[in-house]
Amino acid sequence: MTDDMPPGGEPRSRGSMRHQEPGSTTPRQPTVAEQRARRKALAEERDREIAQQEAERKAETRRKVLIGSGVTVGLVGLVAGWYLVVAPEEVTAVCTNAEGIVAQNPEHCDEEYVRSHGGYIGPGGFLFLPLPGGGMGQYRYNYGGTGAPGTRVSGGTFTRPSNATITTKTGKTIQRGGFGISGSGKSGGS
Repeated sequence: MTDDMPPGGEPRSRGSMRHQEPGSTTPRQPTVAEQRARRKALAEERDREIAQQEAERKAETRRKVLIGSGVTVGLVGLVAGWYLVVAPEEVTAVCTNAEGIVAQNPEHCDEEYVRSHGGYIGPGGFLFLPLPGGGMGQYRYNYGGTGAPGTRVSGGTFTRPSNATITTKTGKTIQRGGFGISGSGKSGGS
């Protein structure tokens, strides 16, 4: 008989076990190489977990930054849109008579000028100014229209815009726009 042949006649491969009894067999101590491989595997697993936690933390931070950026961009857009809606527009006022003819003297629509010459301010934005030959001349501003003195005003409206900076062709500011504050110092519109 050879070393490979046990007494039962079956050849046995080296280093293999044919049968173990559960609970009665004591496990052998791992070899130095097996211990080293286990330590290396545990270290690699720990490194993977740390790397995964770091990646999750970075992803969470990135997500928060993106959300914050989106909120910031949204707020900037909201403020810009709000400003465009409520920002006062620039309107030029043209002094006209009751028939819509551009007045020769733009001061006929100036409240101070009218009062200093014995006139008064009536309803609907009309200013009444005494005429040299008797009677009263009626004047009012057209907002946004154009025209030369003595011609009919073209375009615009006779309704005073509430949220606008209104100036005359001579550069005098009648009303400052924004939030209903007029140039005369009154609050709540004019």
